[in-house]
Amino acid sequence: MQHLMAIDAGTGSVRAVIFDTKGTQISVAQKEWVHLEVEGVENSMTFDVEKNWDLTVWCIQNALKEAGLNGSDILAVSATSMREGIVVYDKEGEAIWGVANVDARADKEVRHLKEEYEGIEEAFYAESGQTFALGALPRLLWLKNNEPALYEKVASISMIGDWILAKLSGIIATDPSNGGTTGIFSLKKRTWSKEMAQKVGIKTDIFPQVLETGTAMGKVTSKASEETGLSMSTLVVMGGGDVQLGSAGLGVVKEGQVAILGGSFWQQVVNIKSTVTPPKDMSIRVNPHVIRGLSQAEGITFFSGLIMRWFRDAFCDLEKLEAKERGIDVYEVLEEKAKKVPVGSHGILPIFSDSMNYGKWYHAAPSFINLSIDPEVCNKASMFRSLEENACIVSAINLEKIKAFTNLEIEEIVFAGGASKGALWCQILADVTGCKIKIPKITEATALGAAMSAGVGVGVYDSMEKSAEALVVWDKEYIPNSENNKKYKSIQKQWEEVYKKQLHLVDRGLTQSMWMAPGVKVANIRD
Repeated sequence: MQHLMAIDAGTGSVRAVIFDTKGTQISVAQKEWVHLEVEGVENSMTFDVEKNWDLTVWCIQNALKEAGLNGSDILAVSATSMREGIVVYDKEGEAIWGVANVDARADKEVRHLKEEYEGIEEAFYAESGQTFALGALPRLLWLKNNEPALYEKVASISMIGDWILAKLSGIIATDPSNGGTTGIFSLKKRTWSKEMAQKVGIKTDIFPQVLETGTAMGKVTSKASEETGLSMSTLVVMGGGDVQLGSAGLGVVKEGQVAILGGSFWQQVVNIKSTVTPPKDMSIRVNPHVIRGLSQAEGITFFSGLIMRWFRDAFCDLEKLEAKERGIDVYEVLEEKAKKVPVGSHGILPIFSDSMNYGKWYHAAPSFINLSIDPEVCNKASMFRSLEENACIVSAINLEKIKAFTNLEIEEIVFAGGASKGALWCQILADVTGCKIKIPKITEATALGAAMSAGVGVGVYDSMEKSAEALVVWDKEYIPNSENNKKYKSIQKQWEEVYKKQLHLVDRGLTQSMWMAPGVKVANIRD
């Protein structure tokens, strides 16, 4: 049997996943990683290229070991990664600096761009679908202003998934779906827009070739083969952004199809034609898809999965012990208890991620509102359920914004990622959105999407669309409960009002935002 490898570099971890050519997952090896703040550099999240490559190598080696395979058994390898995270290289092709996706160090640079170039963000957004919030231009300006010697060495730039492929093949390149999230990109042309860099004084000769997802790049180098155990006969294939490849891995490859990816962050995506101009209010992000001719309107819910990890680790030691004794996942134990909690979680309102406001993107201070001192009402089960409900409510709000912009009706949602393993969470999503929820058998769709791109590159599949038709198999469906849907609509309105008040506390300087995009100004007025 022949095999394909996907390397998935997410916000919280990296993993190598091996599939056979029929889409069956054979093995996975994963390592969590942490992006550390640089001392003296506020809101920085540096991507450690040396340490993180070691973790990536470990994952490749152990995925092969777990599967009982040799490197020569892998026909092709591709990679996917968190979007927005960038790596820069010197003229020898060595990575010299990198930042993770939500690195927000370039606050001053964002403000400078907005103040010195009136209307620049709106103009660039109309072409790229991106604001400066997570874009590469402000970060490159930060590097130019704060590390000028390092900036002078910069000869090329790519995304983090591209960096993995460069380490394997020796070739630096990007694809539209990942490179598009730099904001230095044209949605319609699906290539770099170097004029943007030129306008703000950034080098214009650092942008590598753009290859469509599924394009063969070359073979594993001798050095990479020695490090990883992969064969020099293994083909390295261009991958893409995690959300877009995840969508392909869910079969979401046609105009109008919808998916929610429930990972560390939650993304709500709707396929639209690449000729569609982004909305003027800049409320929603628009990215190139991995499918030629398509873009994706996207809402993002910050930290949904990471908040669950925090809740688990901060409060659920007893549930961890119970899960260990029973041989099940701790989240399964928590869902069992949360299932007994009524719709609305006794009125508890979690304040973590806001709905999408791409033009002025910031969050309130993390908190729970409406807690009770009655332990029968307010406990771990009710708080856990409230977090599940909240992720679904914010997703529903984002989808409503996309519907308003695209004039599309949404009746069916494909749901995948770690969150889709929870039966309760899936039903809550159906009840909140009022849509049928479809769960694929391969819930880790991002890795499957990367494996599909590897298969296209090596000729196993004719195209990403054809591979989706061949490989995506459905496991379950969840039908919305109309009575619960009515209740959640009321809760959603209440939550939106409360969240506005919580943002006002941040504006007044009384509480601290959970996350704030670079360059965002708040009133900061104390009564």
